[in-house]
Amino acid sequence: MTAALIQYTLHLADDSLILGHRNSEWTGHGPILEQDIALSNIALDLIGQARNFYQYAAELSGTPVTEDQLAYLRDGWDFRNCLLVEQSNGDWAKTILRQFFFSAYQTSLYERLAQSRDKTLSAISAKSYKEGIYHLRWSSEWVIRLGDGTEESHTRMKNAVEELWKFTGELHTAAPYEEETAAKGTSPDLPTLRPLWEDKIKEVFDEAGIPYPPPTWMQTGGKEGRHTEQLGYVLAEMQFLQRAYPGCEW
Repeated sequence: MTAALIQYTLHLADDSLILGHRNSEWTGHGPILEQDIALSNIALDLIGQARNFYQYAAELSGTPVTEDQLAYLRDGWDFRNCLLVEQSNGDWAKTILRQFFFSAYQTSLYERLAQSRDKTLSAISAKSYKEGIYHLRWSSEWVIRLGDGTEESHTRMKNAVEELWKFTGELHTAAPYEEETAAKGTSPDLPTLRPLWEDKIKEVFDEAGIPYPPPTWMQTGGKEGRHTEQLGYVLAEMQFLQRAYPGCEW
C-alpha cells in the first residue's frame, strides 16, 4: 500500500506543479493587469499544493529525499501528472479552458479526498479545496465570457475545445495505484466523479454557447509516465538551474 500511496501522492503533486508552472509562464504577459495577477496567484496556489504533497511523499518514502529533489531531479518518465496539465498555453482561450477542465475535476476530487482515511491527504485536500473553488469560478466566468463574446473569441474557445478535449478522459481513468488507494478508502473511486465533472462542463458550455463534444477517443498515459513532448519543454526550463548547479541555494 505504501508504494501505491507514494505514487498517488506524487501524482497529485505533479498535476499541481506542472499546471502551476504552465500558468506562471503568463506572468507579465496577461491580456490585462488584473487577470495577469489572478492567473499568477492561481499558479502560486497550485505550486503551494504541490509542495505539501511532495513533502508528504518524501516522508512516506522513508529516505532523505526532499521536495526539491522530487520536483527538480526526476526525469520525465518519473512524473505522474495527467497529460492535460502539460499542454502548451496557446492563446488565452486555450489556457483558460485547460484551467477550467482541470479545476472542475480537481475540486470534486479534493472534496472527496478531504474525507480520506489518510489524515495527511485529508488535511491538504481540505485546504486546497477552498483554493480550487476560486480557480473554478474564475475559469468558468472566462469560458462564458469568451464563448458568448465576439465571433473571434467564440471561435478561439471552440478551437481550444478541439485541441484539449482528447486529454480530458484521462482525468477519470484510474491508474493502477489509484485503483489500489481507492480500494483502501484512501482516495475516491474516479468513475464516481465523472458525472459531477460532466454536469459542470455542460452547465458552463451551455451558458457560453459552446457545443458539448460527442464521445471520442481519449489520449492517456501521463499518470503512468508516458507523456507528450510538451512535458520535456516544461522540465527543461523548470529544472535547468538545479541540474546545472546541483545543490545550489539562494
